[in-house]
Amino acid sequence: MFSGRKIFFFLLPILLGLVSAYLFRTKNFSPVVAVTPTVAVITVVPTITPTHIPKLISIDDGPLKDSVIAAGDYLVRQQLTNGELPYQVDIFTGERAYSPSYLRLVAGTGSLFTVCRVSDDPKYCTAGDSALEHYLEFLVSDPIKFKGTCLYTEGSCQLSGSALTVDAIYKRWQATDGFLLTDQNLLDTARDLGYFIVFMRRPEGGFYHSFDPHFVGEVNLDYFSAFASSEALLALSELYEMTDNDFWLVQAREVNAYMITQPITEDYWHSYVFSMLARLDILNQADKEYAVEIAKTIIVGQVRSLDPKNTSIATATKVESLAALAQAFYLSGAEHEWLDPEIRTFITFVQARQLPDNNCNWEISKDMITRYGGGIFSSCDDASVRIDGLQHWINGVTAYLEYQSMINSDYAPSP
Repeated sequence: MFSGRKIFFFLLPILLGLVSAYLFRTKNFSPVVAVTPTVAVITVVPTITPTHIPKLISIDDGPLKDSVIAAGDYLVRQQLTNGELPYQVDIFTGERAYSPSYLRLVAGTGSLFTVCRVSDDPKYCTAGDSALEHYLEFLVSDPIKFKGTCLYTEGSCQLSGSALTVDAIYKRWQATDGFLLTDQNLLDTARDLGYFIVFMRRPEGGFYHSFDPHFVGEVNLDYFSAFASSEALLALSELYEMTDNDFWLVQAREVNAYMITQPITEDYWHSYVFSMLARLDILNQADKEYAVEIAKTIIVGQVRSLDPKNTSIATATKVESLAALAQAFYLSGAEHEWLDPEIRTFITFVQARQLPDNNCNWEISKDMITRYGGGIFSSCDDASVRIDGLQHWINGVTAYLEYQSMINSDYAPSP
């Protein structure tokens, strides 16, 4: 009989052999195991600074630069703590019971950033940020009814609202080189506003000017705003510069090709577009010819004397348009010197209305200067300071001073 110990040592080699054979046969196989996929959670870091910085044109010190800063001082002094900017006020009575246009207020916000850039003083950017945060509360998005984001005011989403908000963001970028406002990425906001602008394009090339976001959402086919299309076109051009994305340039080029087939008007917003296209891309012959006709229309469109009946608001838009066109012609190698004396004539007209100066033989008290100094009143028949008059003056004079810097320093756009 074998003892248990002997049996164990007898069977051990046999068991080891069987195990080795099994392992040899199964060495090329792996068991199927149910594995839960690992989902990578990607956190998108907001682009708070652009991939490139704006190319700015330096401006020399002088009376016109001081005038721009004085207009900015008026806006800062009159601003409310919630960011609201002064819309309109009568300098003699203090009356403010005017129905405000939030489109003009948003455009005025952009001009504060222009003052910030010109003065290199952050207090104007701080005021601009306060105003911009306030007006951004009017933004509406509803992907079921429309694409992008719109500015909702007066019961609808007007094309101008989205365009002018893009313009304000663009001017802020020029002044600060950045897009972060509190916790909001303004570049994303600008893109969304741009998508609404593209959404509002008409099949033939123009734009619808108003959208009703209520109920199912629909375009208002009957609504028309004189400068809405050119404001939208400028916003598309600004988006191209901010993003360096050709999508926006293609959109701008398509719209511009349609718009230069339309009747000539005193379109100062379109003038800015020509300046941007000359700097960022190119002006073709058709663009130049249309731009020249805009300039001629503006020059003959109003008697250029200090007639008390003429308004400073309308005349300030002429400064804007001709200054922007002068830049466009200079950058595209076209004749531009002929515009300079015309611009100066319009500047003289408006500057005579900037308090404490006036061309109406008014007595301006020290208290009025303290309250309203730097403001630009409309006319001798309308002693009110309205925000769009200041906006057009600030942006127009700045464009003219930039033009002066261009021709005196051999400025050339980036290749």
